[in-house]
Amino acid sequence: QLVDSGGGLVQPGGSLRLSCTASGFTLEHWTVGWFRQAPGKEREAVGCHRASDNHTYYPVSMEGRFTISRDNGQNTAYLQATHLKTEDTAIYYCATDCAYGLDYSLKFGSWGQGTQVTVSS
Repeated sequence: QLVDSGGGLVQPGGSLRLSCTASGFTLEHWTVGWFRQAPGKEREAVGCHRASDNHTYYPVSMEGRFTISRDNGQNTAYLQATHLKTEDTAIYYCATDCAYGLDYSLKFGSWGQGTQVTVSS
C-alpha cells in the first residue's frame, strides 16, 4: 500500500514536498514515480525513479522544477516541487512500475490515493 501526503494550497512561485510512504513492502527495491491529473485533463507523468540503476526520468515539461528522492529508512519517496505555477494544480499520485508509462503502471503498479496540490494567489 502507498499513502500520499503533503499536498495543500501554495502561492505561485512557491514550493511543496509531497511524500509517498509504503507499507507491506520495501519501496527501495521498486521503481517509483509520480503522476498528476488536473481537472478536465488526462493523467500525466511527472517523473520516475528507477531503482535498478538509480536513474530518474522526467518529461521535458517537468524538468528543472520537480525532483524525486527517497528515504529508504522511512520507506518513503518524495516529490519536491518548486517554482510552482497555477497550471501545476492537480491531484498528485505516487505509483510503482512507472518505467513503462502510465498504462503499464495502472495495470501492474501500486498507487497512492492522491494528494491535492492547489497553486493559487
